[in-house]
Amino acid sequence: MKVAIDARELHGKRTGVGRYLSELLAAWRAMPAASAHEFILLAPERGTAGTLWEQGTLPRLVRRAGANVLFAPGYTGPLRSPVPMVVAIHDVSFAAHPEWFSWREGLRRQVLSRWSAQHAARVLTISEFSKQEIVRYFGVDASKIAVTYPGVTAMPDGVRAFGSEPVVLYVGSVFNRRHVPELIEGFAQVARSHPEARLEIVGDNRTTPWVDLDDVARRSGAGRRIRLRSYVTDEELRNLYRDARAFVFLSEYEGFGLTPVEALSAAIPIVVLDTAVAREIYGPAAIYVRQRDPGLVGNALERALFDSAERSRLLAASAGVLARYSWEECARRTLQILLACAR
Repeated sequence: MKVAIDARELHGKRTGVGRYLSELLAAWRAMPAASAHEFILLAPERGTAGTLWEQGTLPRLVRRAGANVLFAPGYTGPLRSPVPMVVAIHDVSFAAHPEWFSWREGLRRQVLSRWSAQHAARVLTISEFSKQEIVRYFGVDASKIAVTYPGVTAMPDGVRAFGSEPVVLYVGSVFNRRHVPELIEGFAQVARSHPEARLEIVGDNRTTPWVDLDDVARRSGAGRRIRLRSYVTDEELRNLYRDARAFVFLSEYEGFGLTPVEALSAAIPIVVLDTAVAREIYGPAAIYVRQRDPGLVGNALERALFDSAERSRLLAASAGVLARYSWEECARRTLQILLACAR
């Protein structure tokens, strides 16, 4: 069987969809059941690959490759695919909360994702929460949607002795819905009592309307203890996980929220906003903040960093949570669905 894959997201800096696809490909390479099939990666040789490439060039490449099925891992795919298409839609934040996006970007995402979901043979998503949202906003029958939880890339479990600097880590693209300003203000509360504390923020600032995080950090009074970077190498990221004592992710809307699970794999207690999808994904292995209030965030950080009993409870609970997430199982189920659609 020949499986064509829209591989645009493997080029450049791999975040989100690129990491998801690269992990699936790695799992398929190690899977005996996948060795009987050919995976054909399709991407432009040069230049950008936007909507025109997706809708015009990609179908021709699929046909030329003689593929039996097309896997579109990044929300959208060609509406006139020459073979059955399986599309992965990780969340529908652009439909649920259009105010978080520019009108042009939000409209483009809504239209193309909805059409892709309706034209696809099957839709994959990464949580029961996202499945319900796709049904609600796109009108897709629930029986057409399969939940395939992603796996977790294990991060190094460093030695975070209480004599070392208490480092708080955030990793992920910075959207308004992830409330990084409130994180900065909550951290500043902790830094006033623990001046040795540090906050590391890693993620491209994609806020709309744009938020000047450097200015927020300066005005917090803890600017010298806060470092903001848009991107780090894989090695630098692993070092950050190794050194962190707490991880914070105050997102009010996600399809899954992978980086906190990576933090759990590195034995780092996590602080998250109390949402339905957070409860589904992290279960008892998180400190939940009821609302995005800097005072509540600061109190939760204090517990995650310095309360040894609370830290022990969270890390004991993480084993059961992590057991649910396997790239091998995600790849097995994804391949099973792709082959069923091809047949």
